Amino acid sequence: MNILSPSILSADFWKLGEDIKAVEGAGVPWLHVDVMDGLFVPSISYGMPVLKAVRPHTDMFLDVHLMIEKPERYVEEFAACGADLVNFHLEATEDVKGCIDKIRATGKKVGITIKPATPAETVEPYLELVDMVLVMTVEPGFGGQKLIPECLDKVAVIRKMITDRGLTTDLEVDGGIHLDNVALALDAGANVIVAGSAVFKDDIAANAKAFLPEMPLAANCSYGDPPSYNIHHLQIHRPSPHPFLRNP
Repeated sequence: MNILSPSILSADFWKLGEDIKAVEGAGVPWLHVDVMDGLFVPSISYGMPVLKAVRPHTDMFLDVHLMIEKPERYVEEFAACGADLVNFHLEATEDVKGCIDKIRATGKKVGITIKPATPAETVEPYLELVDMVLVMTVEPGFGGQKLIPECLDKVAVIRKMITDRGLTTDLEVDGGIHLDNVALALDAGANVIVAGSAVFKDDIAANAKAFLPEMPLAANCSYGDPPSYNIHHLQIHRPSPHPFLRNP
C-alpha cells in the first residue's frame, strides 16, 4: 500500500494540535516526526516532550525520524514517548546492528535512513533486520528544499534489493515531495511518502486529500503491505562502495 506521512516539521507549532487533527481528519494514517540535534544536521527541531504531548491525542502511526548523533543513546526514550517506528541514520552511529536491536527490544518498528550522498548498497546488510528504509531526497536538516532527482535512482536500487529477497520492507522518501513529483517517487519504488510544506500550508486537509488519489487505499493501509510500482523505465546508477558500509 502507498502511505502518506506528513511531516510536522512544516506545521504551525502555535496550533500544532489543530494541524495534526486536520491531516488525521483527511484520512491520513501516518505522521512523520523529524528530530534534529544541531550536530548530525545543522538545525535543532524538537524532541521527546513534543512526541509525548502528541501521542495521547491521536491514533496516527508516529513515524519518528532521528537526525541525531549516536541515536542508540535515545531510541528507548523515543519509543517510551510513543513512537510507533524509530528511524535512525546509518551515518550517525558506529553500531548499526546494536541500534536496530535496541529499537527491536522495545517492541517498536525499526527504520534506517541514508542521506543523498550515501550509496544504496549501505542498507543491504540490514534489509532483513528492519521494517523500513528511508531515502533522503534532500539534504537533511531543513524543510522546503527541492527534490534531488538522482536520489530516486537509489530508491529503485533498494526496491530491487527488497523484491529480490522476497521482503515486505517499506521504502520511504523524504524531501521535496509535492503533487507534481510524487508519482516519480512512487514509480521508483517508494511506498511511504513524506510531505511537509506541500501539506502544512493554507487548507491542510485539502492538501492532504489531494495526495490520496495518488496513493490508493492510504487511509486503510496495514503496516508492511507490499507496494505496487514500476521501475523499469528508470536508469539505475550503482554507486561505488562507501565508507559507511558496516557489517551487520
